[in-house]
Amino acid sequence: MKIALGCDHGGLALKNAVKEWLKANGYEAVDFGTDSFASCDYPEFAQNAAEAVAKGECEKGILVCTTGIGISIAANKVRGIRCALCSEPLSAKMTRLHNDANMLALGGGMIGVNLGLEIAKTFLETPFSGEEKHARRIAKIAAIEEKYCK
Repeated sequence: MKIALGCDHGGLALKNAVKEWLKANGYEAVDFGTDSFASCDYPEFAQNAAEAVAKGECEKGILVCTTGIGISIAANKVRGIRCALCSEPLSAKMTRLHNDANMLALGGGMIGVNLGLEIAKTFLETPFSGEEKHARRIAKIAAIEEKYCK
């Protein structure tokens, strides 16, 4: 499974740890940057990774900035992306089961590496439930996106 990765300077350490974990566990990591601790702007990295997921070039994506907030907001501007900011494994599990989220955002300055890896693992290993009520709600989200994202 190909996983798109992206981060800014505040998320680089955690992104690199996630990247190594992915490789060690049989995933293919596609890294959209950054690769430097120099101050940079997260929207471009979020956009590039999110576009790869939206186009089907990568199955899922993981983004990291200092809080996870800005990078998740940026990713969610790409049509077809449902990026969830998660700070613990239960949220990661529930966003896959109920929302079929295709991207995960993490806050590199908010959580440690061990917790970040557990959240990423949970996100990647949890399937969408496929329940009709959740599919219906996702379709309604897509309808909102269709109306407002011209």
